[in-house]
Amino acid sequence: MDIRSIMMGLVFAFAWSSAFTSARIIVADAPPLASLSLRFFISGLLGVAIAWAMGQTWRLTRAQWKATFVFGLCQNALYLGLFFMAMQRIDASLASIIASTMPLLVAFASWAFLSERLPKQAVGGLIAGFFGAALILGTRIGGGVDMVGIMFCAVGVVGLAAATLALRGASSGGNVMMMVGLQMFVGAGALAIVSVVINEDMAINYSPKLIAAFTYTVLVPGLMATFIWFKLVERIGTTRAATFHFLNPFLGVAIAAVLLGEKLGVWDVVGVAIISVGILAVQLSKKPKP
Repeated sequence: MDIRSIMMGLVFAFAWSSAFTSARIIVADAPPLASLSLRFFISGLLGVAIAWAMGQTWRLTRAQWKATFVFGLCQNALYLGLFFMAMQRIDASLASIIASTMPLLVAFASWAFLSERLPKQAVGGLIAGFFGAALILGTRIGGGVDMVGIMFCAVGVVGLAAATLALRGASSGGNVMMMVGLQMFVGAGALAIVSVVINEDMAINYSPKLIAAFTYTVLVPGLMATFIWFKLVERIGTTRAATFHFLNPFLGVAIAAVLLGEKLGVWDVVGVAIISVGILAVQLSKKPKP
């Protein structure tokens, strides 16, 4: 893996992890689904405009169109929609920890549904990762955490894992930025429909903090991180790109602690370390041997 790929991975990990903190700020003062739909609509406009400026078109391959819709529905609508709703109920740090189990779910699903073999190192990593998550959840549940928020996150992270599996091989064929913009529109449309159907409360408490968090979420986790992820997968493959997810538990809780003042217990720190080691073990086990 070259230096450029490493830097791309580090920037992606930071941007991805910071999204939970900015989302927590947004949902405290605005409706989660409507604000997320608006975020995706703006990101989609910017993404498509940048793609056109780069000379890209929406003449995507069949695999790319499929990935665009699956990614837009599973990641943008299902995963992020449920996580935004969950963060009205639970801390951003806990949401980021649950989301960071995605690589473990991808490895498990690849074995269970795609008949991929798991080396002993990967099996050990899966066991360790899920144990770390259970350790944190057990401690938080004992402390009275909102179970509806936990369930929202659990369903959402399964959607994220499905989106990741759908992305395999879809970034080949060019037009990557166009795919990024179009899948934003898919998420925006789906979330807008759900927001109307459930008659979401549209009360908004405008503040500089809300505007700053929303702008950051549109540009960094929304547009930049998604584009970097597509390019990183295209550059080094899904398996190696997903290795950087082992940083997410640490970064997610650290950013929430610094910016939101969220407190972490001893078992939270231990669980985060175990999850990170488990993710790293799973991803390193997939690398081809020389």
